[in-house]
Amino acid sequence: MSSTILPAPAAAETPAPSDTPLVGIIMGSQSDLKTMAAAAELLRQFGVTYEITLVSAHRTPHRLVEYAETARKRGLRVIIAGGGGAAHLPGMVASFTTLPVIGVPINSATSIHGLDSILSMLQMPAGVPVATVALDGATNAAVLATQMLALNNARLADVLEKYRTSLKDKVMRTIEELRKGGFSDD
Repeated sequence: MSSTILPAPAAAETPAPSDTPLVGIIMGSQSDLKTMAAAAELLRQFGVTYEITLVSAHRTPHRLVEYAETARKRGLRVIIAGGGGAAHLPGMVASFTTLPVIGVPINSATSIHGLDSILSMLQMPAGVPVATVALDGATNAAVLATQMLALNNARLADVLEKYRTSLKDKVMRTIEELRKGGFSDD
């Protein structure tokens, strides 16, 4: 498993198969990294190769087009795109690739409490979908990307089963701690 931080997409470069990122994590600005790092961390824990970089829909539109148009050729299978404010990044990327795009609306400094970002991703026109997770929901974006990859990957399906079990176990431990403290779940 490896992760790559790309300086710029390059159509001519083809990474070695074992190092080929399967998931692209992109965001419009460095301030989005606080949110999007959760997706990278969970993918790392799952053993899913990824790349992470900045691609601004408004400040680097040519980079956006190149990134999206070369994504499949470079080996990506899913793109997670985070954006705050107008949040055009996920939708614009989806318009230049047939890969699944998962949008992460970010409650940024320029956002209207994240509502503008959410609506930008949810209200895509027919034929250009963006799967949208909750506000600042980068963790769920990583889970959803892994679920997509697990359709044809038994190892990842097993990883997801173990992850779900760990979530259940955490809740059960909390219930037990509450009972020991005199609280009941009745």
